[in-house]
Amino acid sequence: MNSKSNKIAKPYADAFLEITKDAGSLDATIHDLNCISTALSESQDLEKAIQNPLISVAAKKDIIKSVFSGNVGSSTVKFMMVLCDRGRIEYLDSISRLALELAYKQASIEVAYVTSSTEMSSSQQEALVEKLKKMTGAGQIKLEVTVNDELIGGFTVQVGSQIVDTSIQNQLKQLSAHLGASSI
Repeated sequence: MNSKSNKIAKPYADAFLEITKDAGSLDATIHDLNCISTALSESQDLEKAIQNPLISVAAKKDIIKSVFSGNVGSSTVKFMMVLCDRGRIEYLDSISRLALELAYKQASIEVAYVTSSTEMSSSQQEALVEKLKKMTGAGQIKLEVTVNDELIGGFTVQVGSQIVDTSIQNQLKQLSAHLGASSI
């Protein structure tokens, strides 16, 4: 997220959380934000449509209603209608990501961004969650797992500003630095 979209997204993310706090539970808000993020990440057509300046506001509203009505709360749909009216719907992805981050903080949930060399089994993820809970003192940990073949082996974890890098690629870099060789 670049600084301009972050600057624009912050007040809208804060406003969204205020509106939905009055309308229902924090769990419902988190669910709605996850639905929005998932829909935008899985459908490039949806993202292109809401960002296209040639598509009218009314058409964008119809698209949003058809995609999200019944999947998210009515206050969330109304909020997206306001974004359309104000010409800010193209920042929906940034707004929803930032609002989700803030909602997780309110719910005392830490998000751990994990990059692994291979798919992690559910038992591996559970073990990692338990270790991260002990490491951070958080009540709940939500894993955001991505796979990167370039790591060769191992994984990296980022929770807040803490980074744990157990990848073979990192170990090779450390070894080459120790031996005085150029980095890999």
